[in-house]
Amino acid sequence: MKQSIEEMPRAVRRRLQRVVQKHSDGDYRRRAAAMLLLYQGESVSHTARTLQASRNSVRYWRGRYVQYGEAGLLPEPRGRREETVNERLCATLLALVQAKPGDYGYLRSRWTTEMLAEAVYDTLAIPIHASTVRRLLPKLGVVWNRARPTLCIQDRRKARKMKAIRKALQRASDTHPVFYVDEADIDLNPRIGYGWMARGQQTPVPTPGKNQKRYLAGALNAKTGKVVWVEWGKKNSEIFILLLAELRKRYRQAKKIRLIADNYVIHKSAMTQCYLRGHTQFEMLFQPAYHPWVNKIELLWKQLHDTITRNHRYSTMRQLMIAVRMFMGAVSPFPGSQVQLAKW
Repeated sequence: MKQSIEEMPRAVRRRLQRVVQKHSDGDYRRRAAAMLLLYQGESVSHTARTLQASRNSVRYWRGRYVQYGEAGLLPEPRGRREETVNERLCATLLALVQAKPGDYGYLRSRWTTEMLAEAVYDTLAIPIHASTVRRLLPKLGVVWNRARPTLCIQDRRKARKMKAIRKALQRASDTHPVFYVDEADIDLNPRIGYGWMARGQQTPVPTPGKNQKRYLAGALNAKTGKVVWVEWGKKNSEIFILLLAELRKRYRQAKKIRLIADNYVIHKSAMTQCYLRGHTQFEMLFQPAYHPWVNKIELLWKQLHDTITRNHRYSTMRQLMIAVRMFMGAVSPFPGSQVQLAKW
């Protein structure tokens, strides 16, 4: 297929001939000559050989001429091009990042810089490379980060529960202490995590293979930061009742001991309810469902794992529990004890 140009008015031919004869821009002269050759019926290949150009270039010039006429052949302004990164482009890029790719017809669930560059072009007709987008995003405050899961399920009694917790915290005193209570799992198999190591080398962490477990139940005083804890071989109602008994022994002068707890089954079991009916100084305040951040003792467990169990190299549960007990003995008051700097 020759892809010749069938129509070209005489006035246009004369102007293109003058461009070929007199214009100072050599590239412009070649584009004009190519259009004249195609109008004369020459093929794209012959035109390319004659003008020492590639066939793709000739096809591109022809497409520009067919679409825009003579204006499509004009030389581009010399010097630096107009800056494409402007406020309008930045605002569009931010709007794209905050939307979902599916809203723009993409199959992917997350944006890539290539997709963002294409979406910017579709929206603004501004050509921008993916590498430019990658450099631009951090300047706009956009970073590649881990998403935060959130549940669509809402606790219908959330407002009531939070009001009760806030009221208890405001009235906390020596005679009416408030505790955050929860349980933690201690695994002999280490929790693998980040750590400083030489570039290109991953620090090996030996694992025992068959896992063993112990459990802690803790109570964090919301006012003083003191920690009361017990350990047990199973995560059942007995460990929670042991914690309640330890609290009752430590705070004998307390008239009311309020406990902020999650909705785990052992906090509501028949055995626990039976114990609470016999010891009326305890009052349970359950946090809203799927709201672990309400319970401040979760931060203590995180520090326990970051300090002791993550990447640990203890070969037996006995050795591991010695370290755990030392941590729990030095963690009060929390926060503020600097237990992560403790030494043997």
